[in-house]
Amino acid sequence: MDKVVRLARNRGFVFPGSEIYGGLQNSWDYGPIGVELKRNIKELWWKMFVLERPDMVGIDANIIMNTRVWEASGHLDSFNDTLIECKKCHTRFRDDDLFVYMLSEKGKPRSTNTEELLKELVSFPCPECNNVGEFTKPKFFHTMFRTNLGSIETPENTVYLRPETAQAMFVDFAEIVRVSRKRLPFGIAQIGKAFRNEITTGNFIFRLREFEQMEIEYFIEPPKTKKDWEKHFDHWLKEIKKWLDVIGVDKNRVKEVEIPKKERAHYSERTVDIEFQYPFGQKELYGLAYRTDYDISAHQKHSGESLKYRDPKTGKEFVPHVIEPSLGVERTILAVLLSAYTEEEVVSAKGEKETRIVLKLPSIIAPYKVAILPLSDKAELTKMAESIRKELIGDFSVDYDTTQSIGKRYRRQDEIGTPYCVTVDFDSLDDKKVTIRDRDTMKQDRVEIKKIREYLNKKLI
Repeated sequence: MDKVVRLARNRGFVFPGSEIYGGLQNSWDYGPIGVELKRNIKELWWKMFVLERPDMVGIDANIIMNTRVWEASGHLDSFNDTLIECKKCHTRFRDDDLFVYMLSEKGKPRSTNTEELLKELVSFPCPECNNVGEFTKPKFFHTMFRTNLGSIETPENTVYLRPETAQAMFVDFAEIVRVSRKRLPFGIAQIGKAFRNEITTGNFIFRLREFEQMEIEYFIEPPKTKKDWEKHFDHWLKEIKKWLDVIGVDKNRVKEVEIPKKERAHYSERTVDIEFQYPFGQKELYGLAYRTDYDISAHQKHSGESLKYRDPKTGKEFVPHVIEPSLGVERTILAVLLSAYTEEEVVSAKGEKETRIVLKLPSIIAPYKVAILPLSDKAELTKMAESIRKELIGDFSVDYDTTQSIGKRYRRQDEIGTPYCVTVDFDSLDDKKVTIRDRDTMKQDRVEIKKIREYLNKKLI
């Protein structure tokens, strides 16, 4: 984990936010390389899950919504974490994090029952300061960010930053049906920011207070049998697996976890978490839930507006049910980086063994597809290299680098996951050819300048 975090910072993927002012707890900014990786992942998701499907449409809803939305959805009453605080060091823990610690090899408590675990806390040291048994009783902590709408701060003007992107898709359902003319089953997709005032954050970009979601609400007819909704649920489970393959997440570190009823959200009839084996443990990567008709029914009741779907063939009206695939952008990036990070022993130009760090990212999400590297900064080479860059820039994301030795530039491109490097050398001035180097095999081909685009198009399919 430390190696990936160090690489992410050194190469401009992700670095601490507000750092010149001492930073802000678990706040991270995406640098020049990271923003390209993030954009590629989101664009690929949109392409696969929206543009290539006739049964999908997208929206981009407001972050701040009418407070009654959150009343109807149940967030104002129930969007809480349970907080336990160490009386000595005043570190605050979510109860589930503390219980995981207790259930680890370090703790080995006698029970997995929540009430029993709370009793056993008196004999456990604080994970932070090692003081034994000095914990407060569990308290509810509301995790929605509150702000004020307008110039006067009053209870009536209180609004919230959305804790999820889903609710806008329910609230706008009737309007989307009207303008899109979609028939069931169909889905609404959205990529956007969400905010949660987490008690504990950490593990790099795994748990944040400000994050992005890629969510779908897939609407189906009220099922007559369990099989009627399960076929849609199973379909979306397969689609998530296909997505994981495309973005290069290590299959061996992915687990499907069926969430038991007592641990599911109140609206969920079935939830499967797609979990990933991070260096800090197996944790949730994505979620897939069958939300029944809970959300549409709640908003219909609370608003007094009809959100029923009318079948254009039969004229029958009903409240649709919902399957929800929910994917986090930051957790996707972290799983991708951890899966792609590779250390290899190679032989240097001097014949010495050395360790090469390479991000074996699928080319479709790599920040840059190709790097143009003139062998030196001599004017005749840079002029030719610039000309090649201009020719390729319309078809590929291109990096251009003239700093340091060619060996160090190759290593730099390996570490940011660039699939191909095009080197312009002094022979290029005479034979009008360049050397194209493959990131993963380090194999080099001599290619005519006029055929570079053709070569890359074949390789980057």
